[in-house]
Amino acid sequence: MAVRHWKTRSVDGLLSFFALLPLPALHMLGWLVGHLAYILPNRARLIAATNINLCFPSKPTAQQRRLLRLCLVETGKTALEIGPIFKRQPQHLTRRWVVDVFGAEHLTAAMDHGTGTILLAPHYGCWELLNLWVAERHPLTALYRPPRQRSLEPILLEGRTRNGARMLPAGPQGIRGIMKALNAGESVGILPDQEPEGNEPFAPLFGQPAKTMTLASRVAYKSQAPVLFACARRLPAAKGFELHFIPADADIANPDPQLAAAAVNRGVEACVRLAPEQYQWTYKRFATQPDGHSPYPGRGKRRNKRKTATRA
Repeated sequence: MAVRHWKTRSVDGLLSFFALLPLPALHMLGWLVGHLAYILPNRARLIAATNINLCFPSKPTAQQRRLLRLCLVETGKTALEIGPIFKRQPQHLTRRWVVDVFGAEHLTAAMDHGTGTILLAPHYGCWELLNLWVAERHPLTALYRPPRQRSLEPILLEGRTRNGARMLPAGPQGIRGIMKALNAGESVGILPDQEPEGNEPFAPLFGQPAKTMTLASRVAYKSQAPVLFACARRLPAAKGFELHFIPADADIANPDPQLAAAAVNRGVEACVRLAPEQYQWTYKRFATQPDGHSPYPGRGKRRNKRKTATRA
């Protein structure tokens, strides 16, 4: 217990330190971390390189390497942004960092629909900022996956609920909670691009078979709530972020799980294509394959059972 307490205090201290830095300094440090990750052999670089090769096989090798380098740089920026997002005043960040919103009319229409709103936010750009911005404007309940190191869970929950959002662990209780929120006309947030457990369908993601969750689709079908994909795209030169709200394909609420899963992945692709380097390619999205093999070197057959805290 003492070790966990020490780890929690250490992480909390690091977040508080990075919260003191302005966005340009954070992005400069993220650039440095990303370039080191690109130069030095490491697991994240290997996973990202594998994913990029799978999803963009037609790109020349030089373009794949450039995308890999940019991806690791953006990953570094994402990690360092967590400090201010978890520690600074939420209103300060949403007013200073968010410089433009695209598709706001879709969000307004969905919120006025009366059946609640389902927001699907892939692990792209600064998804934690998106949570703060939405919760500031509309009651928000979101599902999360508890981190592997449970001692970090209080930090995670405190950072994500400071703007009034309600966080529920993924599972039966969490699902009941988001259905209740939708019935009350509120918004719910779900991460659509984690590899699910159980007997879920495979659907194409950038041309590759990806085991895909149908939770969002089942909730959409049952509630008939409008579904939007949402993401926060990082702007160059530390200029801030622009938010995008994109209506989901109608098949997102199809009772056929295969059609619904394909619609989920088309929505994820729409977000990623805004700036492919800002997607979290360092995650083993294709770890489980229909034939049982893993495309990632050195692992053979395996399942991606747990996710790290950054993907919770």
